[in-house]
Order: sequence, then structure tokens, then C-alpha cells
Amino acid sequence: MPRRHIVPRKQAVPDPRFGSAVVAKFVARMMLDGKKSVAQKVFYGAMDDIDRKGDATSLDVFLKAIDNVKPAVEVKSRRVGGSTYQVPVEVRESRREALAMRWLIAAARSRSGRSMSQKLSGEIMDAANQSGNAFKKKEDTHRMADANKAFSHYRW
Repeated sequence: MPRRHIVPRKQAVPDPRFGSAVVAKFVARMMLDGKKSVAQKVFYGAMDDIDRKGDATSLDVFLKAIDNVKPAVEVKSRRVGGSTYQVPVEVRESRREALAMRWLIAAARSRSGRSMSQKLSGEIMDAANQSGNAFKKKEDTHRMADANKAFSHYRW
């Protein structure tokens, strides 16, 4: 972290098909070994699956899934007087989006069978319908923060 200046945040270049910066960030986060074209192929295949299955547009379903998986609070470890407490803290908007994307990708990868685009489309549709592993992860995070509400006065 520089001491003198605030580092400007880079804006993501919108993706070619949907013109959305969120989609571009998702594809970049999903990419393995620098193979962006493979990640785009997987993502666009998943979006085509969603278009075939659902009645809403695939981009709307994807954005709704991201919104449903975004956590509002999380717990952070705080050491006070020899004891470690799980302190609930609110999550910045950029981190909320990053966590939602990370959880969606991890949940899709952990699904069994089939191709990655089918697993991703299934997880996105589940998240849009407020079910699936990514949504469960958000609920677990909120539950943990709620259980540790008593330690919120240790917030820094």
C-alpha cells in the first residue's frame, strides 16, 4: 500500500457479447492458466443453456444470481486479550461482488458430472432461485455473523 497516493481502481473492460463489466470480471475470475477464450466459451455456453431452459434473458438470470449470493456481513477474527473472537463486519460492495463470484464458481466446479458449462448454468439458475451451494454458503456466512453478534463491540 502506497503511503502518499490513493491507487486508482481499474475499470473492467466490458465483455464482447453482453457489454457488461460484471460478466467480464466473472470470466476473468473463472479463467485458469490464462486461458480466457476457454473461460469465455464455458461461460457463454452456460448462458446459452440458461436461454434454452428459462423464460427470462440469461443476463438477467446471471445478475439476479450474483445479487442473491452477495453477502451483507461476514465474520473476521479479532484477537483480544489472549482470546480470538469472530467479529461480524459489514462487507464492502466490491468484496461482496468478488465473494459472490468466487462462491458461484467454486460451487459450480464442485458439482458432479457433465461439462463445466452445464454445471455453471445449473448453479447460476439455482442461485437465481435462492437455492444451491453458493446461496447456502451466503446463508451460512450470515448465520455465523448473527450467532457472533455479541462480539460486535470488538469491531475495529
